[in-house]
Amino acid sequence: MDFTATNKNIKEEWLLNTETFCSYIDTLLQQKNCTYGIGGYNEYRTIYSRSDVFDAGSSSEEPRRLHLGIDIWGKAGTPVFAPLNGTIHSVAFNDRFGDYGATIITQHQLNGELFHILYGHLSLADLTNVTAGKHITAGEVIGHFGQPFENGSWPPHLHIQVIKDMQHNIGDYPGVCRYSEREVYLHNCPDPDFILRMMQYAQ
Repeated sequence: MDFTATNKNIKEEWLLNTETFCSYIDTLLQQKNCTYGIGGYNEYRTIYSRSDVFDAGSSSEEPRRLHLGIDIWGKAGTPVFAPLNGTIHSVAFNDRFGDYGATIITQHQLNGELFHILYGHLSLADLTNVTAGKHITAGEVIGHFGQPFENGSWPPHLHIQVIKDMQHNIGDYPGVCRYSEREVYLHNCPDPDFILRMMQYAQ
């Protein structure tokens, strides 16, 4: 799914109204006869103008627009499965308009390398009885696509992001960076598709 400036079908007024934004996503999936939409890593997205979360402190500063994860768009309540064994690193409810909403971050080791996976825009119920250090098993349901009231006011989808170094962040980490900072952030947040193996199915 394309959320760059090249997609002329997206109207800015749609983005400001979450219900209208949801209808756009639903219609697009129906037109393509798809259950899920996917994409977005290293994508410069104009849609982030809908929220002050991504804007700089002043109009002269560079806003954040470069997406650092993969988004999977679908129905609210869609289960999210852990791809690997690991532990819960941290959880949080990032409850600003345009933010992650309910968020779970897991910690893993693969081939001796420590890294983390951030799951954003989940259901609030997924945060119940989840504490740091809890063991998770590959294939275990660890979350569900949240509804707009609990996912940061977005159409239901999962933001999944690999993070090498959490840099002391707890329950949160930037999912969008300034274009001028892309090299640093893309190095710390490699393409999640090396785990997901899903972009091969993108149209």
